[in-house]
Amino acid sequence: MTGGRPGVVVLDYGSGNIRSASRALERAGAAVDVSADADAAVNASGLVVPGVGAFAACMDGLRRVRGDEIIAKRLARSRPVLAICVGMQVLFAEGAEHGQRTRGCGIWPGLVERLDATVLPHMGWNTVRPPAGSRLLAGIEPAERFYFVHSYAVRTWPGPTGGTTSWPLLTWADHGHPFIAAVEDGPLFATQFHPEKSGDTGAVLLANWLELIA
Repeated sequence: MTGGRPGVVVLDYGSGNIRSASRALERAGAAVDVSADADAAVNASGLVVPGVGAFAACMDGLRRVRGDEIIAKRLARSRPVLAICVGMQVLFAEGAEHGQRTRGCGIWPGLVERLDATVLPHMGWNTVRPPAGSRLLAGIEPAERFYFVHSYAVRTWPGPTGGTTSWPLLTWADHGHPFIAAVEDGPLFATQFHPEKSGDTGAVLLANWLELIA
């Protein structure tokens, strides 16, 4: 905590909307440090893992700063993590892009694959369908929209995880067909959409997360 504000590290691994994520978190009430330092990332009250671009490139960058190890250490200690967009995708077992398969962090089973939709990328505002009991989307009305920009997602959930709990809470959205828009799994939270670009609705979500780590 810094001056009553939860201390959050935004992991700098060369891929992600570092600046916009940091500003949004600060507006939501966090004391933010952008860092690739492993000790700082492991010990912060909260860790945010952003991500944009290709799955393989994000995994390469994450491994260069030992981000996969950092996330694993935090989860082993039940310390909160929020992953955004491709930062969420790399938590799954595998990504398939451009005919290439890349191993992810493997915290959750599942394949990140191309959406089967007439228009790609899926860019713009969309509603989501949170489950009962969602803490991340608490207080957000069903008609509220989040900002997405992606062509790949997890389209099916393969069953119980080997992650932090047996039954994560899954939020779904639709673009051509259903895909996973958010996951809540013990201390691990992830969104396919960009809360930092989602205006007041995204600000509520970030404030909800900060309440959980304070």
